Amino acid sequence: MRLLPLAPGRPRWGSARHLPSCSPALLLLVLGGCLGVSGVAAGTRRPNVVLLLTDDQDEVLGGMTPLKKTRALIGEMGITFSSAYVPSALCCPSRASILTGKYPHNHHVVNNTLEGNCSSKSWQKIQEPNTFPAILRSMCGYQTFFAGKYLNEYGAPDAGGLEHVPLGWSYWYALEKNSKYYNYTLSINGKARKHGENYSVDYLTDVLANVSLDFLNYKSNFEPFFMMIATPAPHSPWTAAPQYQKAFQSVFAPRNKNFNIHGTNKHWLIRQAKTPMTNSSIQFLDNAFRKRWQTLLSVDDLVEKLIKRLEFTGELNNTYIFYTSDNGYHTGQFSLPIDKRQLYEFDIKVPLLVRGPGIKPNQTSKMLVANIDLGPTILDIAGYDLNKTQMDGMSLLPILRGASNLTWRSDVLVEYQGEGRNITDPTCPSLSPGVSQCFPDCVCEDAYNNTYACVRTMSALWNLQYCEFDDQEVFVEVYNLTADPDQITNIAKNIDPELLGKMNYRLMMLQSCSGPTCRTPGVFDPRYRFDPRLMFSNHGSVRTRRFSKHLL
Repeated sequence: MRLLPLAPGRPRWGSARHLPSCSPALLLLVLGGCLGVSGVAAGTRRPNVVLLLTDDQDEVLGGMTPLKKTRALIGEMGITFSSAYVPSALCCPSRASILTGKYPHNHHVVNNTLEGNCSSKSWQKIQEPNTFPAILRSMCGYQTFFAGKYLNEYGAPDAGGLEHVPLGWSYWYALEKNSKYYNYTLSINGKARKHGENYSVDYLTDVLANVSLDFLNYKSNFEPFFMMIATPAPHSPWTAAPQYQKAFQSVFAPRNKNFNIHGTNKHWLIRQAKTPMTNSSIQFLDNAFRKRWQTLLSVDDLVEKLIKRLEFTGELNNTYIFYTSDNGYHTGQFSLPIDKRQLYEFDIKVPLLVRGPGIKPNQTSKMLVANIDLGPTILDIAGYDLNKTQMDGMSLLPILRGASNLTWRSDVLVEYQGEGRNITDPTCPSLSPGVSQCFPDCVCEDAYNNTYACVRTMSALWNLQYCEFDDQEVFVEVYNLTADPDQITNIAKNIDPELLGKMNYRLMMLQSCSGPTCRTPGVFDPRYRFDPRLMFSNHGSVRTRRFSKHLL
């Protein structure tokens, strides 16, 4: 099937395809905002970029293990980031951070609902025109292609339905709402197309692979391109392709040190989990873990097909390829069955692999990075002046190119707004209203006051996480991940009070940051300067950060 660009026969918003015929010199003036910055030689077309995004793929629990071809074709041919984080461990806020380069408190997407600004009309009006793909299209003349899951509420009737196509996309092939593998609807440039349950024509991961290859066949050869391919795997319902449904039969969820133990000295939501878990719960999460890996085998095939096609068309050597996930996942850690949303490494840490021009093979970087850095990095690759954006992230391009003596950040912000139901769950009458994501044994994964913010710090001497909850306790969790990588022992009551005060202030500052102020030196950065007077209000009382309940 041949893909057609949006609105054939009339100009698309920001479409370089419809620029008047002009000389190279005039074209430089038209697209001047994107030339001369990225170091591309004169007369050479700017690099292409591919962003591969999986759904709920962890890094900590071995989520990359099944992807042998992906690790060989991207990781071993480029760089693997071992300290890549998301600013919110939930699909829609995290994806919004990728698209905007902003922390959740700046793009205002707080959960997976329309009320939480997930693909809402407010998001469409305020944030979508300023996403990095919109800038690539309007200011840099890139062909932009999207295929897969966009945001969890995309296609909702109250937000424009499937007819809505976000600004800046030349080709749009987006899934209605949340991840599925069969029996779903796609928006193809604003027109709905239903798919059934015939593997050969409907299995979504394979459909995304095929339509991506079609784009590479039929795209213009006179403009650089950006592709974003967002797979359903390994999100539930974990439906593997038929040929992979018997894979990993001897694989079980990792029994690491924090598996099936009580979350002592943690927030009440973690403490309410039942320990030890029942045999049926463990069997369920083992099966889920196995099925998640099975679904990733089709992603591995997609990556191989894509890279082979780029090589066949002669585009591979001029293409940056990014591979990452929107958040991590847990399977039995602290006796929580399966989900994300929590502040711990297994939920906030993700894979990040990159290959491309100027990146040396077989590299591993320990630099602290976040998915808010992807937008600035891709715009930097395109040659766009990042000072013209309001993005909170940093360009990874100097790291990718092996810059020496690089001054880099020492901390990132993680923030999450908990969700709960106003009524008591009838299957768990002992639970009060305010919880959600509850399992049959009445263990819940979320609650209204599971609202927290953290400073994740990494420096030459420190590997620390400081978190505050917005609850009646103002509960604090602090972990020294050098001594305690599984985050078993909360040291909040044992840490130096002066250091605790500095971390509290740093968290307050990051929760209020925007753009450049999100990139100021952290507590353990030699450039950091702490003024204790800023810890107090004009009335002399200790100043605290308030969590926003109404971000829209």
